[in-house]
Amino acid sequence: MELFIKLSQFLLSLSLLIILHELGHFIPAKLFKTRVEKFYLFFDVKFSLLKKKIGETEYGIGWLPLGGYVKISGMIDESMDKEQMALPPQPWEFRSKPAWQRLIIMLGGVTVNFILAFIIYIGMAFTYGDTYVAMQDMQDGLLIENPVLQKIGFQTGDKIIAIDGDKIVKFDNQINMKIVMGKEVLIERNGATQTLTMPADIVDQLTKEDKGHLVALRMPFVIGAVTPESPNSSLQPKDLILALNNQKIKYFDQAKTILEANKNKTISATVLRDHKEVPVSVAVNTDGKLGVQLGGLGMESLEQLGYYKVRKQEFGFLESIPVGIQKGKDQLVSYGKQLQMIFNPDTGAYKQVGGFKAIFDIFPSTWSWEIFWSLTALLSIMLGVMNLLPIPALDGGHVLFLLYEMVSGKKPSDKFLENAQMVGFVLLISLLLFANGNDIYKAIVGR
Repeated sequence: MELFIKLSQFLLSLSLLIILHELGHFIPAKLFKTRVEKFYLFFDVKFSLLKKKIGETEYGIGWLPLGGYVKISGMIDESMDKEQMALPPQPWEFRSKPAWQRLIIMLGGVTVNFILAFIIYIGMAFTYGDTYVAMQDMQDGLLIENPVLQKIGFQTGDKIIAIDGDKIVKFDNQINMKIVMGKEVLIERNGATQTLTMPADIVDQLTKEDKGHLVALRMPFVIGAVTPESPNSSLQPKDLILALNNQKIKYFDQAKTILEANKNKTISATVLRDHKEVPVSVAVNTDGKLGVQLGGLGMESLEQLGYYKVRKQEFGFLESIPVGIQKGKDQLVSYGKQLQMIFNPDTGAYKQVGGFKAIFDIFPSTWSWEIFWSLTALLSIMLGVMNLLPIPALDGGHVLFLLYEMVSGKKPSDKFLENAQMVGFVLLISLLLFANGNDIYKAIVGR
């Protein structure tokens, strides 16, 4: 069932993005009276799963879920229809239209992608608001156990004040990415500030360590479950450990240090159970653990216990518009920086480029409309940016040649465009093989 839920979200998001992207080409093409021969979700190599011709356009669903396309008459595209291009130009063909109309048709797909992302972010701001923990409310700082960050100079208890001069107001799921893409991180430790410099190959170092989150909220030590064979039957699910070996603790990372120092010993403990403090004895095993499963607390419970102050902002419809637009701009800038890192060999970020499995893996195994729309908006931005790359066979390649034509007044020959399309196609296949090859490699080596 979990696999089905992930697959359903993946296919729904992918289908939505493909259809809307292709509509971005289809609608201006029709407005400019350009014939569209095919409109397909997924590729129909040799055959299609479904197809129906309405008017001059065949609509269908292909069997190969690697994207989708619209086939516009008189255009040199992935179909490489040389026979059509050898005939005299017709008024309804793409090549017969003014350059400015062709430019609008080619930019339509990415324009829809960006507009869709902004609309989603506006809708999410209006529907869900913004729930977060303010950095200034973190009395005891963040949990930082990643060895790569520790080597740079980070420590548990640090607060992140600013990254590359941009003030960090709240802790959210973007902070790890901001740290990775940053060059200088201003932290506060014990009331004093200092600047830590991030290495250029931080992504490569993190990949080799593969230690999960960079920074996280410090969490209390909550018992999730006690197995029958556990020597600590005095503990119960939902117990919150307040002290170990006569030392008060607030967070799990503090408990780990005490347990490590008391391996193979029985020590005293105090737990919060049903709102009462209860003394118990616990046995620490040879690994410095209690042999129990960890539990967790929701943000509401953490707030009630005094760990964090959870802030909630709600927005009216008009208020949601600038909030959503800012969110979209932030994601667009963030993805642009990620691409810069990928194309810079010194960062090693290219090793983390993923294909369809990487996209599939980001969807959760439980259905959440909030997460679904958030990921769909992000993927829409990624699709838009990737299609704008000046690579022949992508929208950006067509746009590049059209801009050259508009500036110089000279249209590239059909032969040149055919050769460029073939080069672009080879580049795209190479990138596709590289990205999905990375997925296979990570699956084999376990990273």
